[in-house]
Amino acid sequence: MSRAAVPGLPSRYPIGGQLPALYADDDFAQRFTAGLDTVLAPVFATLDNLTAYLDPRVAPADFLTWLASWVGAADDPQWPEELRREAVARAVELHGRRGTGHGLVEGLRLALGVHAEVTGDGGAVWSNTPGADLPPQSPHGPLVRVWPGRETRVDPDRVHAIVRAMCPAHTTCRVEILPGPPADEGR
Repeated sequence: MSRAAVPGLPSRYPIGGQLPALYADDDFAQRFTAGLDTVLAPVFATLDNLTAYLDPRVAPADFLTWLASWVGAADDPQWPEELRREAVARAVELHGRRGTGHGLVEGLRLALGVHAEVTGDGGAVWSNTPGADLPPQSPHGPLVRVWPGRETRVDPDRVHAIVRAMCPAHTTCRVEILPGPPADEGR
C-alpha cells in the first residue's frame, strides 16, 4: 500500500500562496514550497477522504487487507474484490452470529462461495439440581451439508477448518459434502 507522491496531483492548500507577501514574487521560495506541495498533496487527499478509506465498499483495494485485520474478517487476496469487500463489511454482523447455524452458513458462503445448510442443533441441557450429573453425550451433533456454489469444486479441508472454527465449542459438527443441492427430503 503506497500513498506516496502522485504525479500531477495538485495541493488544495498550496504553501506558496500562504507565505507572507514578501515571498509572493520570490522564485526560489515558490519553487521550494511547490516541491513540498507535491509531497503533501497525497497526505491532504487521504485525510480529506478518510471516511472513504474506512468504508469497505469504496476503500482502495490495497487497503482492504488492513481493514479486514481491524475487524477480524477473513481476507484472501485470491478472492474476487467484491467478495473481499463484502466479507469486511459484514464481519461485525458475522461475529455476532458466530456459533449459530445462520452464521455458519453465511461464513461458508462468504469464505468459499459454497451453499450450505445446518440441520440439528448442538443442544443445551440444564438442571435445577446443584451438582447433577452431566447428561450422556449425544452421538449426533449438528449436520452441515455443503455443496458447490460459485466454485465448481468444494475443498473439504477448507470446509472442515471453517466449520471447526465456527461451530460452538460444546458441539461436534458433522460435515457432509454433496455434489449438488440436496434433494427435497419432505416429498
